[in-house]
Amino acid sequence: MQLQVTNSPFTSEQAELLNKLLPTLTEAQIHWLNGYLTFYRGGNAGAAAQTSATIELLEAPAPAAAPVPALPKEATILFGSQTGNAQRLAGRLAEQLKGQGFEVTLSAMNKYKTNNLKKAAYLFIVASTHGEGDPPDNAVSFHEFLHSKRAPKLDETKFAVLALGDTSYEFFCKTGQDFDARLAELGAERIVDRVDCDVDFEEAASGWLAAVNKAVSAASAPAASAAGASAGTAAAPASASAESEYSRANPFYAEVLENLNLNGRGSDRETRHLELSLEGSGLTYSPGDAVGVYPQNDPALVEEILSYLKWNPEEAVVTGKNGETSSLRKALHHHYEITVLTKPLLEKAVQYSGNAKLADLVKPENKEELKAYIDGRDLLDLLRDYGPWTLVPGDIANLLRKLPPRLYSIASSVNSHPDEVHLTIRKVEYEAHGRERKGVCSVYASERLAPGDTVPIFIQQNPNFKPPANPETPVIMIGPGTGVAPFRAFMEDREELGATGPSWLFYGDRHFVTDFLYQTDWQRMLKDGVLTKLDVAFSRDTDEKVYVQNRMLENGQELYKWLQDGAHVYVCGDEKHMAHDVHSALLAIVGQYGSKSPEAAAEYLSELQDQGRYQRDVY
Repeated sequence: MQLQVTNSPFTSEQAELLNKLLPTLTEAQIHWLNGYLTFYRGGNAGAAAQTSATIELLEAPAPAAAPVPALPKEATILFGSQTGNAQRLAGRLAEQLKGQGFEVTLSAMNKYKTNNLKKAAYLFIVASTHGEGDPPDNAVSFHEFLHSKRAPKLDETKFAVLALGDTSYEFFCKTGQDFDARLAELGAERIVDRVDCDVDFEEAASGWLAAVNKAVSAASAPAASAAGASAGTAAAPASASAESEYSRANPFYAEVLENLNLNGRGSDRETRHLELSLEGSGLTYSPGDAVGVYPQNDPALVEEILSYLKWNPEEAVVTGKNGETSSLRKALHHHYEITVLTKPLLEKAVQYSGNAKLADLVKPENKEELKAYIDGRDLLDLLRDYGPWTLVPGDIANLLRKLPPRLYSIASSVNSHPDEVHLTIRKVEYEAHGRERKGVCSVYASERLAPGDTVPIFIQQNPNFKPPANPETPVIMIGPGTGVAPFRAFMEDREELGATGPSWLFYGDRHFVTDFLYQTDWQRMLKDGVLTKLDVAFSRDTDEKVYVQNRMLENGQELYKWLQDGAHVYVCGDEKHMAHDVHSALLAIVGQYGSKSPEAAAEYLSELQDQGRYQRDVY
């Protein structure tokens, strides 16, 4: 298209020059020129010196380091996070892109206005998978929208997905995989391949972040002004322990101050109350956060594995990505996971096994047989069942994944216990496939940690499980068993801060006499008026089993009134059964006392989640 003098402000000589220049420009040169002219227009236009400078810039290429402004680039980063890992990684990506001159919108998926999606030039998804392949709570509504007919075509959008998960679950990283596939279906262009991260995610996630940085670097340019997170977005909060040198990658060795059994004499359960010192660490936390504990494997299991393989326990093997080594015994004790079988592990093991049945087991058509086999079995079972083996000690770094930390909800307020953190850990022991099985961290804590010992830990912030900012807001807490741990932290903190809002705790376990965790704390708080209401359910004390959801239904009318009065609801504990039963009870209460259909009741709870008034920390 030729520029015509008759309908433009240019003289015929200017038009002729432009018509000669424009057809020769590349797309990148046009974008550069557009950004330059925008900058030029905003300056002191009109001076003869500027005209001269313009001619110089058009006739000769600008120096590579010249600070030539360009139109700011825009990127949207959405995270779906249950425990906070995906949110922190999304925050890292946001800082990375802002450093390249991008204007960044960083948001939880349930806070994002979906009508803006079709305008997203760059879309980056960081999502964990929860439970059996489900999206985390703050990703449910966006996941449903993207997979509905309302989702827009995204032909002009470039995207990349980072998925977090755990290979010990059948539907490893399914949420991230769902997002990746659906965005491609909607026409978006994938600029970086999806990366699926296991529980030891730091290295894989850093690789994905670097790949995104490289993919967008050609398009990024210095912006005329510093770009920040867009207004109204739910940006990842600064880490509460940002000033500490200790982290997931560099844990603090905390001294054990107390290790008490909370269950009474005669209980068939053992629940440890662990008090750890944070003195000198610089670590701090807030209610709702968790502690990551790096445990040790059972020494007896390690010795059985070494004996079966007839390996020298003092042989040096690699234990770190930078080539760090330790003895084989120490590596199996401290560094590698030996109690959980996963599909990737068995697939790797085939190359070391002389047993054709193992190769057959990992074939896609035998998915159900594989699932049944790995349930409740460990490395020793695998070695015994599918030999002979060609394994040598040096192979364990390739075969086994790193021993992951275990996360426990914090059961204390730092305002009540300065320089301390308290944990509530139930000992796990059971029989499976003819052998006794032991929970790695729970047995480590109950049998091998004593006052004076040290244990490597880090603080895991959980921005998705926080008490209301307004101390007058009512709170409803549902936490049977060890699920009550964070509510001890909530209530200690509210007590220290003088919160005046009403509070209601639903607690359940097996027996009142032996299994009422933190009973004296709750009774004191009731007496002092810190805790307004307490409803308990002890399932083995009556002929008919009674659970927390039954107590909720019995108090349904009052509970619904609390919701109508603005109460926040918190659920912590077992995800597979309890959390689903509690959710069903809430649906029934909202339906009955709010005169709502099942669909309207579900929408009511969904809105509570989007408002941050219905939060869950379930596992």
